[in-house]
Amino acid sequence: MSSTTDKIKGMANEAAGVVKQGAGKAVGNPNLEVEGVLQKGKGEAQQAVGKAKDAVKKVIDKV
Repeated sequence: MSSTTDKIKGMANEAAGVVKQGAGKAVGNPNLEVEGVLQKGKGEAQQAVGKAKDAVKKVIDKV
């Protein structure tokens, strides 16, 4: 997967997680809220992978 794909999927997962977290809070569903927190974390991790790939590519391009 490319770094751009990782970052895009990460942003989408983070946004979906925030929505689920908010919906869970609004309707009093702690399971949905926890699911949202986990999905948000997954999205943040995916974005970090994409950024790391970019950093590695920059180093390789300099060599």
